[in-house]
Amino acid sequence: MSPNKLLLSYALRYPFLVISTVVLGFSGALFNGISTALIVPVVLSFLGQDVTNLQGAPPILQKLLSLFDGAPETYRLILMTAAVLLAIILKNVTTYIGSLVSTYLSRSLVNGMRLEGLQLLLKVDIDYFYKHKVGDLINHINQEVGRTSNAIRIAIRMFATAINILVYVGILLLISWELTLAATGLLLLVTLSNQYFIKRAKQFGRILSDKSRAYSSALLELLSGIRLIKSIGNEDYEYKRVELLIREREKAELESQANFAAISPINEVLGIITILAIVALGRIFFSGQLDSLSAILLTYLVIFFRLLPFVGQLNGARSEFANAAPSAEIVADFMRQDNKPFMVKGDFLYTKLKEGIAFKDISFAYPGNKDLVLDQVNLWLPKGTTLALVGASGAGKSTLADLLPRFYDPRQGCIVLDGKDLREYDLRTLRKSMGIVSQDTFLFNNSVRYNIAYGQEDVTDEEVMAAAKRANAYEFIEQLPHKFETEVGDRGVMLSGGQRQRLAIARALLRNPDILVLDEATSALDTVSERLVQQAIEELCRDRTTLVIAHRLSTVQKADQIAVLDKGRVVEVGTHQELLSKGGYYARLYEMQFAEQPEEVPRFTEKFTRASYEIRTHLNSMIGFLQLLVDELVDSPEEQSELIEESYSSAINILKTIDYLENKN
Repeated sequence: MSPNKLLLSYALRYPFLVISTVVLGFSGALFNGISTALIVPVVLSFLGQDVTNLQGAPPILQKLLSLFDGAPETYRLILMTAAVLLAIILKNVTTYIGSLVSTYLSRSLVNGMRLEGLQLLLKVDIDYFYKHKVGDLINHINQEVGRTSNAIRIAIRMFATAINILVYVGILLLISWELTLAATGLLLLVTLSNQYFIKRAKQFGRILSDKSRAYSSALLELLSGIRLIKSIGNEDYEYKRVELLIREREKAELESQANFAAISPINEVLGIITILAIVALGRIFFSGQLDSLSAILLTYLVIFFRLLPFVGQLNGARSEFANAAPSAEIVADFMRQDNKPFMVKGDFLYTKLKEGIAFKDISFAYPGNKDLVLDQVNLWLPKGTTLALVGASGAGKSTLADLLPRFYDPRQGCIVLDGKDLREYDLRTLRKSMGIVSQDTFLFNNSVRYNIAYGQEDVTDEEVMAAAKRANAYEFIEQLPHKFETEVGDRGVMLSGGQRQRLAIARALLRNPDILVLDEATSALDTVSERLVQQAIEELCRDRTTLVIAHRLSTVQKADQIAVLDKGRVVEVGTHQELLSKGGYYARLYEMQFAEQPEEVPRFTEKFTRASYEIRTHLNSMIGFLQLLVDELVDSPEEQSELIEESYSSAINILKTIDYLENKN
C-alpha cells in the first residue's frame, strides 16, 4: 500500500468527521469572505462616504449592499455593522468547532493506527520478531504512527485552507478578474519559491525518521543490557553512543524547524511585494473609475490581505506534510501484510489428546536459510508419556520443540495429533492446551500472583496458592516482603533463576495443560535450585504428555523414551538403560558427563542436596524466631545486639559448612 493510499484509507474510516471538517472549513471561509467584503463599506460609511450606490462597483459589492436598501437610512449603518460582526462571530464559531473536530479526528487516527499496528504484531509469526529490532517496532508504533496521523491531519487542514483560498479567490474574481489573474500569477511565483523548502522538508523528515529509529533501538538495548554494561564497566561508551544519536536527532529536528521557520518571512516579503504590484495594476485597470477606485481597490486589498495568510498556511502545511511523508512510507510498509509471515489457522477446535503425537518425516529450515536444521525426523509420543530429546548444541532439539506449538511449520512432513494434521487445528485452542517452560523464563514486572495467574480468568487465591505449593514455590514466596503481592521487577530481576523457574512451573500447573514442552528448564540452575525445580517438574509432568529437552542426562533418565538427535537427524531412540546397553551416541554422551563420578555419587548428592536445603530452611526460620524472641524478652539494646550477633554468627558458620560439603561433593 502506497503512503497516499494508506492516508486516504485511514481518513475514509471516519467519513462523518472528515465531511464535518470540510463543511465547517467551507462555512468558516464563507463567513470570513462576507465579513471581509463588507468591512470596507462599513468603515467608509463611518467616515461619511455614501457607499450604498458606488458607481462602477463590482456586482458582488452592489449585491451585498443592496441587502440593506430596504432599511431606514438611520439604521442602515448599524445593520451593516451588525452583519459584519455576526459574520465574524459565525466564522470564529465554525473555526472553533472545526478545530475540535479536527483534533478529535487526529486522535482517532492515532489510536486507530496504533491499535491496528499492535494487533498486527500480535498476529504475525514469531519469526518476524527475530528479524526485526524491538526498538524499531516500538518506534514504528509510537513515533512514526504519530507523525503519520499528523500527516493526515495536515492533509485535512490543507484541504480546509484550500477551500478558504478558493472562496477568497472567487470573491476577488467577482470584484476584478483582471487584478485576480495578475495576483494569481504573482501568488504562483510565491508558491514556486516555497518548493525548494518543501523538498528540503522531505529530506529532513527522512533523516529524522532514521535517527529516531536508531535512538529508540539504542535506548532499548541499553536498558535491556544494563546488567552486562555495568558488569564490564562500559557505561561511558554507552553514554557516548546514545548521546551521539540524541545530538544527531536534535540536529535533524533543528534543521527541519529552521527550514519551516524560513517559509513564513519569505512569504510575508513576497506578499507585500504582491500587494504593491496590485495597487499599481489597480490604478491602471480602474483608470476610468477614479471616483470609486478607493472603495473598490481598498475592498480588494483587504480581501487579498486576508487571503495571504491562508496562502502562507497552505505552503507551511505543504512543508509539514512533506516532512511527515517519510513516516507515512515507513508506516505503510509496516502495516502491509503481504510481506509478513502469518500462520494459517485451522478450524478444528482442540479439546484433549486421546492417542498421541506423531512426528512424520519432519524436515525444516528457517525462513531465508537453505540449510536443513531437521532432516526426516520420525518420532511417536504416546499420550501420558514423556519423550526426552538429547544431543549436542545445534542438533535441532529446540527447533523440533518449536514446531509443536506451531511457532513454525515444517518444510516437509507433518506433526499429527490423534491422526489429524497439526495445521488443521485452531491455533488458539491448540496453544492454550500446551504448557511451555523454557530456560529463559519471562516474568512481567508485576506481582507474584499476577505472573502465576497470567492468562487465566477468574482464578482464586486458593488456586494460585495450591499451584505455588505444588511447584515448590510457596516457601520462598511467603518469605518475600509482600508475599504473593510482591513486585518481581522487570523480567523477574528481583528473584533468583530457580525462583523464576518455579513461578513458571506454578503458572503451567495452574493452567493444567494437556501437553507439556520443557526446554532445558534446569540447565542454568545451581544444585539446590535444580533439585527443587526438578521435583516441581516431576509434579507437573504427572499424567501428562511431555516433550523434554535437556543437556543434563541425569534429568531425563526416568523418561519413557529418549530420542538422540545429531545434526538434525534422530540417531537413537529408547529408554535410558536400552541406550546405555547399545554403547552408541547416547552412551558416549553419558560417559562424558559422568565419567569421573561413581554411580552411587549422584544418588548421594541428590539426598545430600535435599538435606542441605532443609537445614538451610530451618536455619533461616530459626534466625527469624530468634530475632522475634530477642525483641520481646530483652530490653537492653546492648544485650539484643550481642544475642543477635552470636546467633547470626552460629547460623552463618553452619551454612558455610554446608557450602563446603556441597562443593566437595
